[in-house]
Amino acid sequence: MSARCCAGQLACCCGNAGCSYCCGPKVRQSRSTRFMYALYFILVVIICCIMMSNTVANEMREHIPYFEDICKGIKAGDTCEKLVGYSAVYRVCFGMACFFFIFCLLTLNINNSKSCRAYIHNGFWFFKLLLLGAMCSGAFFIPDQETFLNAWRYVGAVGGFLFIVIQLLLLVEFAHKWNKNWTAGTATNKLWYASLSLVTLITYSITTGGLIWMAVFYTQKDGCMENKILLGVNGGLCLLMSVVSISPSVRDRQPHSGILQSGLISCYVTYLTFSALSSKPAEVVLDEHGKNVTICVPNFGQDLYRDKTLVAGLGTAILCVCILYSCLTSTTRSSSDALQGRYTAPELEVARCCFCFGSGGEDAEEKRNMKEGPRVIYDEKKSTVYSYAYFHFMFFLASLYVMMTVTNWFNYESANIETFFSGSWSIFWVKMASCWICVLLYLGTLIAPLCRPSPQYSV
Repeated sequence: MSARCCAGQLACCCGNAGCSYCCGPKVRQSRSTRFMYALYFILVVIICCIMMSNTVANEMREHIPYFEDICKGIKAGDTCEKLVGYSAVYRVCFGMACFFFIFCLLTLNINNSKSCRAYIHNGFWFFKLLLLGAMCSGAFFIPDQETFLNAWRYVGAVGGFLFIVIQLLLLVEFAHKWNKNWTAGTATNKLWYASLSLVTLITYSITTGGLIWMAVFYTQKDGCMENKILLGVNGGLCLLMSVVSISPSVRDRQPHSGILQSGLISCYVTYLTFSALSSKPAEVVLDEHGKNVTICVPNFGQDLYRDKTLVAGLGTAILCVCILYSCLTSTTRSSSDALQGRYTAPELEVARCCFCFGSGGEDAEEKRNMKEGPRVIYDEKKSTVYSYAYFHFMFFLASLYVMMTVTNWFNYESANIETFFSGSWSIFWVKMASCWICVLLYLGTLIAPLCRPSPQYSV
């Protein structure tokens, strides 16, 4: 069995069919393809985290024989300083971003998996791995590195912010979709009212409890004025969203608007506020005995950051999971349609608990679109399940977001992975800006129809 699975791993280099034929259950072609690209993405992210780790660099210097001679031989500096730090991460992420951008252009306007470009997208994994490695390595030979790094930093900042904005747009779309779907069920079953009320109660309970908890542990009677102001502002924004969502003028234009959406967005605002306050550099003051005391952070959380290796490892894993989830969920056909302003007509909605997955009709259509092979299900015989070009574009933006996040955004020169999760003003303000952008986007979906009543604004 082990020899068969080893052969299967080699077969993965040729395509999905070969990969799934040798070992493992049947897989859908669309899922296995996205899994392989995600695997490449994770591999590069891990390499970037290693490059930003002082611990790894010191361990390599101590335990690899003739380390300095090897570094000089490959012209990476006396201690391989060209292969570590923010500049190395910029180069590697440049190669990965170019890789996904090229495939984005290559897969434009592909409607089914029968074309030559679709075969390239869904197979040839070994050669694509070689191409990705070559592009990441080739970035180290770009002339005039200083100009390249300065220009690429601005490109990364724009792409990283665009990635955040798209995720926030999809979050707002998800909130509206949830409320619209469950509201459609109230016409035939009044129990959907109870479901809406329960979820709304839970979201507002989490929001209120979270804000109170942060007010207790992230503020003090004397000091912590910034935390108090931010908690007051974000709490006020949550209240504003709730009032606007049920105002008569908004309800007149958008009958499906309600406090479920504002509750979900308020929950996310509370989470971003907590995440931002946790990312804020610690404030240290002298107590009455002349000792340094950390204020404006929970006392029980200070011991966690002592084991920097553990924090870095857990933080990196969480970062990868969150980015992959954002990329894979935002590249579905429904998410792509939502970003383009195309929504299902309210009268066609069928209420479902798991509304974010395809409906029964969509599943039936998908089954008609399938063609089964020995170990692979070709579920894109007539049409693609997701937009190939949009999929690669999201990973292109995710590459820029990873580059900026791992290198601490605008504090890149002093960044390293061990201290990345212990506090940074750059990360703090990025998260706070994301919080306020999310509120503005949601309020925009409510107010825009009042200024220009048009179906494209209606959700």
